[in-house]
Amino acid sequence: MDRVEDAIDLLSHLVAFDTVSSKSNLPLIDFVESYLRDLDVRYVRAPNAAGDKAALFVTIGPDVDGGVLLSGHTDVVPVVGQAWSADPFTLRRDATRLYGRGAVDMKGFDAACLAMIPAFKAARLSRPIHILLSYDEETTCLGPLDVIARFGAGLPRPSAVIVGEPTSMEVADAHKSVSTFVTRVRGFEIHSANLNRGVSAVHLACKLVCELDRIGEALRADGDPGGRFDPPFSTIHVGVIHGGTARNIVAKDCEFLWEVRGLPGAPSKIVRDRLEAYCDGLRRTVFVGFPDAGIETTMENEVPGLAPQPGSEAETLALRLARRNATIAVPYATEAGQFQRAGVAAVVCGPGRIDQAHQPDEYIDIAELAACLEFLRGLTRELQP
Repeated sequence: MDRVEDAIDLLSHLVAFDTVSSKSNLPLIDFVESYLRDLDVRYVRAPNAAGDKAALFVTIGPDVDGGVLLSGHTDVVPVVGQAWSADPFTLRRDATRLYGRGAVDMKGFDAACLAMIPAFKAARLSRPIHILLSYDEETTCLGPLDVIARFGAGLPRPSAVIVGEPTSMEVADAHKSVSTFVTRVRGFEIHSANLNRGVSAVHLACKLVCELDRIGEALRADGDPGGRFDPPFSTIHVGVIHGGTARNIVAKDCEFLWEVRGLPGAPSKIVRDRLEAYCDGLRRTVFVGFPDAGIETTMENEVPGLAPQPGSEAETLALRLARRNATIAVPYATEAGQFQRAGVAAVVCGPGRIDQAHQPDEYIDIAELAACLEFLRGLTRELQP
């Protein structure tokens, strides 16, 4: 049977589900569960607290520890404001490519894994192959945590994880962390003609953004000595700022959203501590006589980075299956760091090019899908008796 055509058929179904992160992924999960029941494959659904989303943990082979987990997410980024040439949620095919939202990021990998289940079953594996379909990767990377918490406590604990984000089937053993923050500034509102009698939350927020820029310059100087990352240093970015009510009113409130993308081992706490030290100086000076004024920074989410683990089972296995001699590092964050934090070796290796992710007319090359299937055939051989 042609696994490429099977994978394309499954991808067509997966793309048809609008699983933008703000929406439920349950219709997609229902579809996959029906597919698994038809194949008589074991699975466990792990719903989120709200009950509107779920992860799916699938096992093929013996119910023992030490297997290999293939991890993919089911959510996609929005299409609003993008100039698609056709319906983003209908898979389109030409001679060499498959177009649709999620085709490369990362329903293509999901479809390849699902298409290989009959071959996994026929192989009579000595160690299990697991498939994890998660949610909310595009927003928080928290989707696999409920499953990870059950490793060794109701679910088999894998010895290696391969996260199938698009790497053109290169093996990535490192990526940056992402920590996201919101900083809220409370000033004292007054007519702008009496500027000296108020405290402008907008002006103070701008000072804080400039301080973050100075901290970012220091991070640039303390970069990655190996030069594996692009850019080769940790970064700080302010993406959104809101504040004020009118041009002639000293702003009472302002907030801005910012992030730190850190090299492996570079904690975002350093950045936050430096910003807090600067805030303390403002509190001792600008806020004197204004007891209701203040600055508060809250961490909204933290996605751990992936640090290299030379010689780990995940690395050596993926390099062998992908027929590569060396690993790469990628600048984007994935769920791989969550597995590594839980003590399970992980790498990132999947079909397609990351520069197609999140784009209008997103696509995956059919040849990339075929290469992924060959990788998975090799995994089948590795885990046979």
